[in-house]
Amino acid sequence: MSNNSSTSYHNSTGHTNIFFVCMYSFISVVGFIFNLLALVFFFHLTKSRSQTIVYMTNLAIADVLLILTLPMRIYYHLGFDDLPQWLCEVLGLVLKANMYGSIFLLTSICFDRCMAVTFPMSTRVQGGRKKAPLVCLGIWMLTFGASVPIYLSKHPQVVHKDCFDGLPVYATKPAVVLTTLFVGFGIPLVIMLICSWGLARAVRRSSVAQTNLVDGRKIQRMITTSLLIFVLSFLPYHAILVHLSLYREDIPYPMQAAYRYSLVVACFNTVLDPVAYYFTTDTFRRSIDMDAVRRMFLLNSQSLETNRSRMLNMSTAEEPLNRHCRPKVSKLLR
Repeated sequence: MSNNSSTSYHNSTGHTNIFFVCMYSFISVVGFIFNLLALVFFFHLTKSRSQTIVYMTNLAIADVLLILTLPMRIYYHLGFDDLPQWLCEVLGLVLKANMYGSIFLLTSICFDRCMAVTFPMSTRVQGGRKKAPLVCLGIWMLTFGASVPIYLSKHPQVVHKDCFDGLPVYATKPAVVLTTLFVGFGIPLVIMLICSWGLARAVRRSSVAQTNLVDGRKIQRMITTSLLIFVLSFLPYHAILVHLSLYREDIPYPMQAAYRYSLVVACFNTVLDPVAYYFTTDTFRRSIDMDAVRRMFLLNSQSLETNRSRMLNMSTAEEPLNRHCRPKVSKLLR
């Protein structure tokens, strides 16, 4: 890497990187507000503690924890390079752990939704879905339990002088990259593809979807949107990790810059999560509730027509009554 390229970027010179400051600031403010509102809704305004709500609550917590690491990155990209190395490493650990926690939780939401729609009458499936709190606990233990050894296993001579600009040398080793790519991205992506296909297939075959009560095309668009957001958010980061693992030394500057930009894209997922998944689930819930309301409305309409017919018959039978009784009957008919 040339000295010119290093001087044009590295914060050790005290330069401010406007792009990263703006992007991380936007993610911090908007993502924090969206996820905080979601947590308030889940904890205080929602009476139903369904499995999906459990996953989404943990997803919002993971996103908030990730966002809380961004102010220090903003501080660093403003040109301040006085952050201690241990703080840089701890914040990097929290960010990566919560990023993969979000990946696993998004996969769990997609899988749970698919099981609920595909096998609605299976007691075994419904019993398994009730273990959502245990699944979330396992995800937290997996993400942080797997991240800490990777950070602790780095060689003592590896020192990052550029804090958040330094590449995660110990996390780009071929063995670590292959494990991360397979477990942290490959398997979740395959599960989401299969579940999205199964969910779309179940919606198309549903008798309710054939009516005007549920907009099947809208649901399928939301499934596609959620999957695209997942791929666009996390695929660039993992693709760059694969390329970085191929270099032993002298990583080209464009690859280093690509890594930093891909990390911004991955962090931007904290803004997209509430939009893509919370409103998608709300649409499913509104569709089910609308179906029930319309059925109830039809039943009430039939009952009202029956009562009207009875009262009309009663008024006809009481036609010989005196005129002073007629106003009372007409009031009952209104």
